[in-house]
Amino acid sequence: MALKETRLAFLPFFISKQKKLNVVIIGGGYAGIAAMTTLLRHAPDSSITLIDPKTHHLKITHLHETFRYPLTDLLVPFTDIEQRYGCRHIPASAHFNAEALQQCQQTQQLLVNDELLYFDYLLIASGCENRTSDHVDNVLSLQDFTDTAGSEFLTQAFVRNYPTEQSISVVGGGATGIQFLFEIKQFLSRIKSKAILRLIHSGDRVLEQFPRGFDTYVQTRMKELDIAFHPNTYYRQQQSTHLLLAEKHTQKQFELTSGLTILLLGKSQRPSFTANAFGQVLVDQKPLPNIFVAGDCSVYQSVGSNTLTAQSAVRKGKLVAHNMLRHSGLPGLLEPYLHPDLGYVVSLGSSDAVGWLGTENALVTGLPALTLKELVEAQYDLLLAGIDTYLV
Repeated sequence: MALKETRLAFLPFFISKQKKLNVVIIGGGYAGIAAMTTLLRHAPDSSITLIDPKTHHLKITHLHETFRYPLTDLLVPFTDIEQRYGCRHIPASAHFNAEALQQCQQTQQLLVNDELLYFDYLLIASGCENRTSDHVDNVLSLQDFTDTAGSEFLTQAFVRNYPTEQSISVVGGGATGIQFLFEIKQFLSRIKSKAILRLIHSGDRVLEQFPRGFDTYVQTRMKELDIAFHPNTYYRQQQSTHLLLAEKHTQKQFELTSGLTILLLGKSQRPSFTANAFGQVLVDQKPLPNIFVAGDCSVYQSVGSNTLTAQSAVRKGKLVAHNMLRHSGLPGLLEPYLHPDLGYVVSLGSSDAVGWLGTENALVTGLPALTLKELVEAQYDLLLAGIDTYLV
């Protein structure tokens, strides 16, 4: 109760003009769930329709942990969310261009599965696609791990391949690639496998979006664990049990044996929607007052963080929920998105991590970094359960 009153102190904003809001949220990821729980906390009579083609909400930032835990640990059925929050889930996708968005704003209607949905506010929180390449039997992308646990993939790969072909290549030295890399190494150690593990990366250092200390720490740990590193190397193609690569500077091609290749090439922010500082979608630089966007598919014209992270997605989702309430009531003043990145932690297996907190110069490693990551993830789990501990 005290927390709710604290949040409402920031909302001298909300004097309701109507008892019940009809809100349609497209996308049941971090941003969509954050917006829904925030709306229902402050306006519990709101009617919310959640549109997502999947049957479960997936805590996707934990996917690398499926080398240790069942995939089901990361899935929350939308049927459970419906029962918990009284919302409605429609298994469908929705896609928009500028003309369709303007039409939705004018009519405040959306056609989904031949059903016409009326809304006071529409939130687009559909995320963005992960970069992939040609898919063959022994090439996996992040999407594959949303259906099958990592431990199952590796077990199947070892059954399928001869011992001489038991080599695994992770392509991509971003946060996702690094987290998968170290989880795979620990899995191989647990099953006493001598399979070769390597990282292929197009840059000269890993985690390039973070301070240099991240790369130094991670490469040191890779050497200690005998993980091979091929920097400045482009992935070209998987050919049977061989990986075709090219040197970045010379473009000289070469091959490596790889029984299983995992492509973790990062996110492609397409489609993306530009929004003003309040989260309202812009079309021809004009805001659509009743259509908001949040999450990875959004770019805000604001000083707040637009990074493709769960942290930004949650903060944007909460902000647009507040602004829907502000817009619907009196005095109607909207809140700008000013949230900066407060920190970031990359896990390196079950007992190690590297990150920063508060300022990028404040490097945290080892168990303290891992503890910090677990606390942040527990905060989202509480939000999903209806308990908001986000103070800023």
